[in-house]
Amino acid sequence: MERERKARIYRKTKETEIEVVLNLDGEGKTELETGVPFLEHMLDLWSKHGHFDLTVKAKGDIEIDDHHTVEDIAICLGQAFKEALGSKEGINRYGMSVVPMDEALGQVIVDISNRPHLEYRIDLPDSRIGTFATELFHEFLWKFALESRMTIHTIVHYGRNSHHMIEAIFKALGRSLHEAIQINPKQKGIPSSKGVL
Repeated sequence: MERERKARIYRKTKETEIEVVLNLDGEGKTELETGVPFLEHMLDLWSKHGHFDLTVKAKGDIEIDDHHTVEDIAICLGQAFKEALGSKEGINRYGMSVVPMDEALGQVIVDISNRPHLEYRIDLPDSRIGTFATELFHEFLWKFALESRMTIHTIVHYGRNSHHMIEAIFKALGRSLHEAIQINPKQKGIPSSKGVL
């Protein structure tokens, strides 16, 4: 019987308390309580398009701002993704998706490489979406890439609406990760000429 690709991460600091439960082979179900509504909206889209079941329960110092909460959720989500994925044997490793969101076109390419890198080619026109500081979008993506130990390239080819631009990227990230983690029957062992990732 194949191992279930699931993980639970718990992190508590003086600034936040986070619990993330992730099932990579889910149905896109979410349970999100973070105090950051825009991030919840984006995580719901990520899960739906990646077919991941995701629970995030977070308490953070959002009376100051959302920074610590968003950053620590990304850290926990990245750790959960890495743990749930396991040995990486037989996976596609690479994934790519291009997603339109009205006037915006977002693209994400991932390599589950064990080499953390974020390429961020996105120029958002707005500094805030509601109460959400859009600079936290980069912070979230970088911490997720770092803790999951993968290479992520994100590009918004064009767009005018910051909400649409970020939404296109979250959807594309979910879809590209779904492709990358699929088991390929032609792939024997680790998908690398080095024999290790």
